[in-house]
Amino acid sequence: MAAGKEPLPPYFSIDPAAAAAKLSDPIDTARFAKAAAFASKGREDLARRGYAPDGKKRLRHFSTWEICKFLIPVAPAHFRRVLKKYPDLPQGVGEGNSKWFTLDDVLRLRAHFAAEGARDREYQPWRPEGLPAKIVAVSNFKGGTSKTTTTAHLAMSAALDGYKVLVIDLDSQGSLTSIMGGDVANEWSTAFPLMAKDYAQAMLAENSVRAAAGQPPLPFDETLTEALNVSARDIIQSTHWPNIDLLGAQLNLYWAEFQIPVWRMNLRSWPLWDALTNALTNERIVDDYDIIFLDTPPALGYLTINALAAADILLVPLGASFLEFDSTGRFFDMLYSTFASVEEGENAARRRDGLPEIKFEWDAVRALITRFDASQQTDLANVIQAYFGDFMTTYRQDMTAMVGQAGEQVNGIYEADYREFNRDTYVRGRETFDRTWAEVKEIILGTWWRDLEAAKAEQAAEEESNG
Repeated sequence: MAAGKEPLPPYFSIDPAAAAAKLSDPIDTARFAKAAAFASKGREDLARRGYAPDGKKRLRHFSTWEICKFLIPVAPAHFRRVLKKYPDLPQGVGEGNSKWFTLDDVLRLRAHFAAEGARDREYQPWRPEGLPAKIVAVSNFKGGTSKTTTTAHLAMSAALDGYKVLVIDLDSQGSLTSIMGGDVANEWSTAFPLMAKDYAQAMLAENSVRAAAGQPPLPFDETLTEALNVSARDIIQSTHWPNIDLLGAQLNLYWAEFQIPVWRMNLRSWPLWDALTNALTNERIVDDYDIIFLDTPPALGYLTINALAAADILLVPLGASFLEFDSTGRFFDMLYSTFASVEEGENAARRRDGLPEIKFEWDAVRALITRFDASQQTDLANVIQAYFGDFMTTYRQDMTAMVGQAGEQVNGIYEADYREFNRDTYVRGRETFDRTWAEVKEIILGTWWRDLEAAKAEQAAEEESNG
């Protein structure tokens, strides 16, 4: 090359014959199976980086410093005095003042301080009695927006705050299930049988009507018969978090996307969007938990529609980029057209039959900027904030090195031992999700309060009418 001459870009001067020599034989379908097998093995190996040597996932212990700074609002010196005064309380493990506690220990300590501690301190999170769990769906039909990461960290935040949490993985990729250490053998350990059960119950009701009218019954296959025997509690599993349970996912859950429309075609009166809602309410799962988080697939399919219909609160993660902003706008447009279409079609029939109309409503909807880099994305984030207005959370979730490192271990940052980091790095990394949780928690508490006030007003009106 002559001196001073710039090299050509790498896409020039490619020799076709040499390029052909690098190719393998043409790919047939069997090669995909081989690639999938390798990926499955690799996925299992990588997922188990965060597991103990015996193949189980266990939650780490929490230090006195962490408990007093992040979990229970009490000074370390007073915390130690209380432990000394009440030897029946968990005493932790370790030497001297450096004690470490399980989350079960922390939950017991929370309960003690709530009963015996200062009345002006929030030792236990507020939760109105008599109201069902709040259901939070995390959704966007664009992939890579941190839906699963956001869902997992919100669930862990709520658990550390003292709430009892259920996470439901509706994405057949099963990433949230991996983070939570779930073991899902097949589709019968996912939400699939809950959908099938709801359809089966609708079929039984329809066939009762048909029998009374002397008409032949609709066919009832083995899948529907088996689904009738499944309870949501049968397939909800505990996790390595003592106050987080999981309804997991695996690849075969995707079959629901094909099966649900077939069922709907067979029985047009079946409200397919209510299947998950019915499973959670009819079996009183909403009474077993404080908060239920739903992680959805990156598509507006039937599983996502069920999640959105069940949700009280919708969170929509997106990055501060034009493409993600554009995609999220289209997602909102599809939400409108999908649910407005359902309302229009159902209500036309309901008006004919003299039935009350249906109306989809959410307590709150918030778009959340994730993976935020303030040095490069502030201007675009401000534009997104301006256009989405009150649909936006005020806090933007920073991308930190700690988040990336925890992800490599298939863990949440709350599962990472802060001794593996500089303490300031840990505090900054944790703050990213603490502040997101604070904003989501404020929405949850506000909607609970509004529900509580509405229930009181309804009760007062009923008492007045009964005179």
